[in-house]
Amino acid sequence: MPHPTKRQSPLKVDPATDELITQGAHFLGMTKKDLVTAAVRLYVEQQREQIRRGMIESMKVLDGSLTSSVSLLTGLSPERINELGGVGDWEE
Repeated sequence: MPHPTKRQSPLKVDPATDELITQGAHFLGMTKKDLVTAAVRLYVEQQREQIRRGMIESMKVLDGSLTSSVSLLTGLSPERINELGGVGDWEE
């Protein structure tokens, strides 16, 4: 099964950040696109443990139930949601 081609999307940043990207790319002899790509990859690598912890916490919350989804979206605990009347189930 072929993978759909992802289209490029514009990255919107504030003018000061755009100037940093422009200057950094210029003095490093690379395109702005390549600089942003390298920077994001490096940042994600440096934050890998924090990202992993966040993913684990999300997986603990998401057990497939509607209550867990509402809990994740609202920040309310499942217990508090039940105290407020619950949310039913996906089929209801």
